[in-house]
Amino acid sequence: MNRPTLKLPKRPDRAAPQKAPSSRARRAQRAKPVQANPQPPAAEARAEAGARAQTAAAQTEPPESVPAQAMPRQDSPGLTAPRQTAPRQDSSGRTAPRQAAPREAVHGSTTPGRTAPQRAGPARGVQPSPAASTLPQATPRHATPAQAAPARTPADLPATRIPPHENPGDPRLSKRMSELGLCSRREADEWIVNGWVKVDGEVVDVLGARVPPQARIEIDPAALEHQGEKVTILLHKPLGYVSGQAEDGYQPAVVLIRPENRWADDPTPLRFTPGHLRGLAPAGRLDIDSTGLLVFTQDGRVARHLIGQDSEVEKEYLVRVEGELNDEGLERLRHGLELDGVKLRPARVSWQNEHQLRFVLREGRKRQIRRMCELVGLTVTGLKRVRSGSVPLGRLPVGQWRYLGRNEKF
Repeated sequence: MNRPTLKLPKRPDRAAPQKAPSSRARRAQRAKPVQANPQPPAAEARAEAGARAQTAAAQTEPPESVPAQAMPRQDSPGLTAPRQTAPRQDSSGRTAPRQAAPREAVHGSTTPGRTAPQRAGPARGVQPSPAASTLPQATPRHATPAQAAPARTPADLPATRIPPHENPGDPRLSKRMSELGLCSRREADEWIVNGWVKVDGEVVDVLGARVPPQARIEIDPAALEHQGEKVTILLHKPLGYVSGQAEDGYQPAVVLIRPENRWADDPTPLRFTPGHLRGLAPAGRLDIDSTGLLVFTQDGRVARHLIGQDSEVEKEYLVRVEGELNDEGLERLRHGLELDGVKLRPARVSWQNEHQLRFVLREGRKRQIRRMCELVGLTVTGLKRVRSGSVPLGRLPVGQWRYLGRNEKF
C-alpha cells in the first residue's frame, strides 16, 4: 500500500549577495553629471512674485535714478505707460523671459537653492495713481547726514568782528579797563558786547580780546550814562544777619533794603525803584555777630575800590574786649601777627576806653579782628564798623539804610 507523503514547505531562497560594482562602473558613475534639483513650485511662485515686485519698483523710481533709455513714456497727462523691457536672447537665438535674481534672506539664513519671501508689492497690471506719483520723495532710511540736510558753512554763521590785536602776552581788554579804573570787569564785558568800547579808534565787540598796554581806550558816552544810573546803598546792619548769601537759617542783610526801612532823614533825592535791587552786591563783609556800616553797590568801580586786592581804603571798628592786654600785646596787634601763614598789613590799634579798642585796617580777612585778639589773649564781645573810607556810619539807625550821595566818596 501506498504510504502517505508528508509535504514540507519550501525554504525561501536566500537573497544572493549583491556583487560589488566594478572599478569601471564606479568611474562611470562619478563621470556622470549631477543634475540640480528642480525648484519646487512654491519657490518658482516666490521668484515670479519677486520679479513682479522689482518691475513695479523700477516703474515708481524717481526720474533722477532712471537712465535716459529707460524713462517711462507718457501717453497722456497724468497717465504713465507700462515700462517696456527689451527681451533677452540666449545663445540659440530663442527669446528667454527675463527673470529676477533670487534675493537672500536677512543675515543669509536662506539655504542654497531657495529664495527669501518678498515684500508685498503692487499687483501685476496695476499702475500707480497720478496723485501718488506727485508726492515728495521721503529721505532714504539709511541716508547719510549730508543727504538728509546740508552742513552749515562759515558763510551761514553770523559775522563776528575780529579784534584788532591778538598777542597772548598782552592783557585782556576787560582787565585793562579795570586796571585803569574805568569800570569793573563785569561792566567791561557788558560795554564791549554793546559796542561801547574803542581801541585805537576801532570798535572792539569781541569778549576776550587782548590789547597792548599802551593802547588808547575810548568809552562811549552811553556807557557812562548807564554807569551813572547805578546806585550805592549804606545799611546799618543789625546782629543776626549775614552779609552775603543766606546760611545756617540766617537771612542775608539785603532783605532789609525795602522802602519802609529807608532812613527818613536820607538827604539824597533819589526815589526807590525795584531796579535798584538788581545786581546789588555787598562790598565787604560783616559776620553774623557784628554790626555797623555795610555797603551795597551796583557799581563795579565802587566794589573794586573798597575790596580789591590793591585797595587802600581804611575801615574803622570799635571793638569791646575782655581780658588783659599789655603794651607788648598792643604792639603785636599793630604789627607782627600772621593769619593762615600770611603776614598782616600794619594796623592802627588804640584804646577807645577801658573796655573798647579802636581798630583801623586796610584789609578785610575773614573774622580778622576776632582772630587777632585771640592771638594776644583777648575775647571779643562786640564789634561795630563805624567808617569806610571817608563815609561814616553817622546817625543812621540800626536796621535802616540810605543812598550814597553824589558828593560822597569813599
